[in-house]
Amino acid sequence: MLAAERRSRLLAEVRRHGAAAVPDLAAALGVSEMTIRRDLDVLAADGHVDKVRGGARHPRPGDAPARDLTAQSRRNGAEKAAIARHAASLVEPGMAVGLSGGSTTWALARELRGIADLTIVTNSLPVADVFARPDRADEPYTQTVVLTGGVRTPADALVGPVAVASLEHLHCDVVFLGVRGMEPTAGLTTSNLLEAETNRALVAAGGRAVVLADHSKWGAVGLTTIVDLNEVDLVVTDAGIADDDAEVLRSHVAELWVAPLAFADE
Repeated sequence: MLAAERRSRLLAEVRRHGAAAVPDLAAALGVSEMTIRRDLDVLAADGHVDKVRGGARHPRPGDAPARDLTAQSRRNGAEKAAIARHAASLVEPGMAVGLSGGSTTWALARELRGIADLTIVTNSLPVADVFARPDRADEPYTQTVVLTGGVRTPADALVGPVAVASLEHLHCDVVFLGVRGMEPTAGLTTSNLLEAETNRALVAAGGRAVVLADHSKWGAVGLTTIVDLNEVDLVVTDAGIADDDAEVLRSHVAELWVAPLAFADE
């Protein structure tokens, strides 16, 4: 059973019963308890379940999900900074740039604030907020931000039919995409079904599609596929990726950039 299928069934079990214990989930899916715990970590990170002692429960109405993107960005923070600064070299003044949600695209947004006359198209509230809050009071507002509508996810992304419809008639010079995982068979994945649909629309709106993913995303598989690896133009990762893994990834994508970690401190 593929990880995406397993997590889909796991989520269905939690939703059906309202809550479930790790041993019961492991028995129902025929996998180890360690596998269940790892899957729950992934699902909890995207707000699909709440982890509780010994298992998980379905989030209750009114629960306040964690939305601290700054905290997420500290995980592999040097790698994400290197990727962001490397990817920023693709952007020139006057471009229309698409940015999905995610901590690495958020890091890229911070790099782009100094580039004049950009039009930023995004479904991410934190990304949009980067351009609304300059570092200095006298810093000019030179970017135009187009924020899609849609249903708000626990990660503060706007997704669903409204978001997709708003992207259908837009045309970006380049689109930058954050992902939950990269894997040869599953492709580029995320853990939110509506987010996958919205990200596909964002990719379709771009003249060039660029994936930003630190080395920990290689081999990870989210709940659902966004697009196959060969459907993007460039993947930017960091030097933490193993040489063998980089070669496998390079054989599946049009172009691969590996950002040296020192790049973040230059």
